[in-house]
Amino acid sequence: MNVHLRMLGCRLNQAEIDAMARQFVALGHTLQAEPEQADWLVVNTCAVTKEAERKSRRLVRELARRAPHSEVLMTGCYAQLAATERGQLPGNLRWFDNQQKETLVSTVTGVPPEDMEPIQRDLLAGFSSRSRAFVKVQDGCDHECTFCITTILRGPSRSRAAGEIVAEVQALHEAGFREVVLTGVQLGSYGEDCATEMNLAHLVRLILRETDIERLRLSSLEPWDLAEDFFTLWENRRLCRHLHLPLQSGCDATLRRMRRRTSTREYEALLNQARRQIPGIHISSDIIVGFPGETAAEYASSEAFIRDCEFASLHIFRYSPREGTPASRMKGQIAAGISRERSARMHALAAQGRARFVNRNIGETTPVLWEQIVGATQQGYVHWGYTENYIPVYGAFPEDLRQTITPALITGYDAARDRACAVPLSQLEPAPPAGKIPA
Repeated sequence: MNVHLRMLGCRLNQAEIDAMARQFVALGHTLQAEPEQADWLVVNTCAVTKEAERKSRRLVRELARRAPHSEVLMTGCYAQLAATERGQLPGNLRWFDNQQKETLVSTVTGVPPEDMEPIQRDLLAGFSSRSRAFVKVQDGCDHECTFCITTILRGPSRSRAAGEIVAEVQALHEAGFREVVLTGVQLGSYGEDCATEMNLAHLVRLILRETDIERLRLSSLEPWDLAEDFFTLWENRRLCRHLHLPLQSGCDATLRRMRRRTSTREYEALLNQARRQIPGIHISSDIIVGFPGETAAEYASSEAFIRDCEFASLHIFRYSPREGTPASRMKGQIAAGISRERSARMHALAAQGRARFVNRNIGETTPVLWEQIVGATQQGYVHWGYTENYIPVYGAFPEDLRQTITPALITGYDAARDRACAVPLSQLEPAPPAGKIPA
């Protein structure tokens, strides 16, 4: 059968759709870039905001229109949230909620889960055009922020077996991937549901010890999930200098209404510790503006704190009421116009922080994982990639450097396009693999 896969939303959704792709290929099915060529259209949807819901519905309708004779297999958070809307969406549609997602491939192919083959390295070769792989290590969340629908839709925290994760990372490396990103809803809670003493720090050390993956990156981590010695992990240079620590607001009163387990004082102390122990680290965050009850004074306090944090990048969201969450029933819902104005101010602040961080790296020589060729000039192919501290970089080189890690000198920053510029060093010979660290 021919399969077309699409996703919306977070890195966890990306990890899940990538895993489905590998399973379909391992069972002998063919991935297709265009929906018209596929028998099955798999959509991993998102419902973190109202806008994400709209995008999910629009994508399902588009796929049904473009491939009316194909079967749309819809899963993810929107599928979990909007089961009552099944009759309102067109096409030959099958719904799989988040609890059924893990067995979607097994269900549609008829292969029992116990007969599913583990990752086969030779079959993964077709995926090696992508330099970075996302690996889901954990799902669900045990905390109940008042604005968040994800806990309701994905359930309590639950962790994958460490040995299974290590085997997947090594197989991805042997298939040609140079970087793996560990993802989860509450990634920092990894292992808390297990009878063993395994936690995220232990898992990271195990992966670095037992696999040859050249770069390991962590996705979003809640600030309260980090142990006091967590930052010692970055003594290993294969762990990328990048932390995403969701703050949500820089005002303590708002944080309390959000039911966040941190304060601005605690968060600031965490940032200072990370920057002391990991020089040059890229720290990003999530910010919500227009949360119920956010007065002008509270917003001003939040903006001032966020400015002082000097984030390298920000994900900014206008508050979106999610039915079933405590925040949707709170008094003081903020008018859309006010939220838009606050969002615009926060985006301007984010742009300043982004430019400041990249400019600090100008003149630095750093390894870059080149992921795509996006054009050509007289100097050669225009490559696009990321430094290990997550700066997007463009550079022109005469040879094809995709899926290689090479040293590059950061020479400037194009703020309009949000990209750094780089030049080769010593003809940019690929850097040797970092290798495993001792136990």
